[in-house]
Amino acid sequence: MKFWKYFFICLLVNFGGLALGAAWTDPGTTSEWYTSLNQAPWTPPGWVFGAAWTLIGVTFSIWGGLVFGSRVYEAELRLLYPISVLLNVVWNPLFFWLHAKATAGVVIVLLGFTIYAITDITRKGFGWRYAIFSVPYFLWLIIATSLNWYTVIMN
Repeated sequence: MKFWKYFFICLLVNFGGLALGAAWTDPGTTSEWYTSLNQAPWTPPGWVFGAAWTLIGVTFSIWGGLVFGSRVYEAELRLLYPISVLLNVVWNPLFFWLHAKATAGVVIVLLGFTIYAITDITRKGFGWRYAIFSVPYFLWLIIATSLNWYTVIMN
């Protein structure tokens, strides 16, 4: 029963964070500014971003339900989770609204380290059966970080 409680809380937080970030992003990947950037050859079509973040929102909520719904959890995870949400939300206005690509690049690198730490702490404390649900987030951040830094270097 605790799983469902924390799953739904994390679902609200994760998708709330995505919605807040999206408010700063609009029109995002279709904006004149973004489309005029010299983008990485591996930049996916715009719809992939929405699909990836939907998958991440769900899998990271499953992670939260499993970890925070358990009797014993690592205290660091209670600190790292809101930091990850904050970094995720902050990236959007930095990149899309302020066009501060390098600052956004630093934020996304910090987010990547945060999600890596979450995955590693979860793996050590609970095993891969819990940690696997944070892996899609980390993998996507590798791609997103490369896209962000490509725009910094090539523009």
